[in-house]
Amino acid sequence: MTLVSTTAPSLKRSLRLFDAVNLGVGSMIGAGIFVVLAPVAALAGTWWWLAVMLAVVVAIANALAVAALAMKHHSSGGAYLYGTRELGPVPGFLAGWGFVTGKTASCAAMAYTVGLYLAPDLAVPLGLAAIILVTGVNLLGVTRTALAARVIVIPVLILLVALSVAALSGGFFQYDDAAPVLESGPDSPWLVLQAAGLMFFAFAGYARIATMGEEVREPRKNIPRAIMIALSITLAVYALVWMAGVASIGVKGLASSPAPLETVAESVGWPVWLITVGAAVAALGALLALVAGISRTALAMSRERDLPEAFGQVSESHGVPWFAQIVVAILAALLIMATDPTTIIGFSSFGVLVYYAIANASALKLSASQRPRFSPAWLNAVGLVLCVALVVTLPLTSILVMIGVYAVGLALRWVLRRNAKLV
Repeated sequence: MTLVSTTAPSLKRSLRLFDAVNLGVGSMIGAGIFVVLAPVAALAGTWWWLAVMLAVVVAIANALAVAALAMKHHSSGGAYLYGTRELGPVPGFLAGWGFVTGKTASCAAMAYTVGLYLAPDLAVPLGLAAIILVTGVNLLGVTRTALAARVIVIPVLILLVALSVAALSGGFFQYDDAAPVLESGPDSPWLVLQAAGLMFFAFAGYARIATMGEEVREPRKNIPRAIMIALSITLAVYALVWMAGVASIGVKGLASSPAPLETVAESVGWPVWLITVGAAVAALGALLALVAGISRTALAMSRERDLPEAFGQVSESHGVPWFAQIVVAILAALLIMATDPTTIIGFSSFGVLVYYAIANASALKLSASQRPRFSPAWLNAVGLVLCVALVVTLPLTSILVMIGVYAVGLALRWVLRRNAKLV
């Protein structure tokens, strides 16, 4: 394969602040609360709250680092762009490759979740259909993506808040039936860190706002605002849902249920189908934003010759990186047929934690004049350390597979750059 110099066309700034917030919230809500409740509760037991708090601290530190960097760098790519500009091409590549591969795994997890809630026996074919649907919407342009996100996010938020209020109004915290994980042996605290690493999977959606920074209007002002607003909304909703779940069915109930929020709904007399549809729609919204965000990072990597030139192709009619979106859809489809969602979450968490570790390291390079008050250097350092700490607690299979994925990516990059010198 021969790589030639290319200048991919710029994307149009069409997203308002409200649109960016919707995309961020939709990415987090769908990617998390319907997926990670059970594994986090199973790992952390009565200490679920500590795992959630650790994930929250990491999420806040990372979000503020990304927001600070977005004020300086306004193009597509997120931490890939920041790492390349602030740290150098190799750290930038590691961030971009981790995001593209990890989030492609997330696409498979979200698509599988759509099918799992609608019809468990048909989870794979329905997941494949979901991938085709959202790719089709995204190919029509970013304004269509923003409109679809708006239609999805608001009803899902209303549903989750209403369910939580119903559960909290009729229950109390059932700590008595929770599995005493921290009493099971000397390695138990490690399980809490593992749970925090998986819980972080639920907070990573605000990166979509940064990866699509080239399409946000008034980016210096609106990207940081959108990240902070989206994360604040998500934190509030997650807190409500966790408390409602523990209050109504207990930690053991959350850990043992294949669909915890359906069990919560059943415990308060709600129709289960309502949660089923809500979960499927939320996962569809996350998938929509994921495909859009990954394609923008792939576009940025193509511009820097870290991916083949084809990934920089932007459609003239709709102004989207169409080739990258189609490739992401194909890879997600292959993943959904090849592995289980729990393993996929581990893959995704590894890649995304590396991505944010590099974002925090990039933020540490900001000068005093470039650094906003909301992102002090010490907070960037905390975010970097916690990202690395959570990476090493992930399941060994996920770590080994993703190390192999990074090795493949670096080899691909070497081949591309070697061939580029021959042109």
